[in-house]
Amino acid sequence: MQRRSTQGVVFVHSCPKALCQHVEWALERVVGAPVSLSWADQPAAHGAYRAEVAWTGAPGTGAKLVAALRQWPMLRFEVTEEASHGNDGERMSYVPGHGVFRAPTSANGDIVVTEQQLRTLAATATSVEAFRHGVDQLLGAAWDADLEVYRYAGDGSQTTWLHQVV
Repeated sequence: MQRRSTQGVVFVHSCPKALCQHVEWALERVVGAPVSLSWADQPAAHGAYRAEVAWTGAPGTGAKLVAALRQWPMLRFEVTEEASHGNDGERMSYVPGHGVFRAPTSANGDIVVTEQQLRTLAATATSVEAFRHGVDQLLGAAWDADLEVYRYAGDGSQTTWLHQVV
């Protein structure tokens, strides 16, 4: 029997220096292999560090990585999981004060909003502004607004690969 696998990326956008090793240990517990990230200064947050790591593993690994990282409420991070046979892709973001945003993604990484979500929003929105706000919620606009400066600061950074032990 062939095991299904997928891949994705963990973007740790902002992490205090004292937690960097703890983040690596948390990722190790999920993937079952040693993790050593290339940490870099995060210019968007004085004293913070950033790293990104690509991973391969079983479908659902992305959600396990999020669960492992969200134990530190001061982190800012995103985890992506590509679509695999029988599973949609996902993007999960964490921002202090907002919690986790989780949404399915298309093959090119766009967030997918379902027909039922749009029908419900259209039926319950009491104004055009309420509809716009609802669309922003479905797309995770509050998370994007917070994370954009951290994403920009990490453009062009080095990516490490993790492979889950199966």
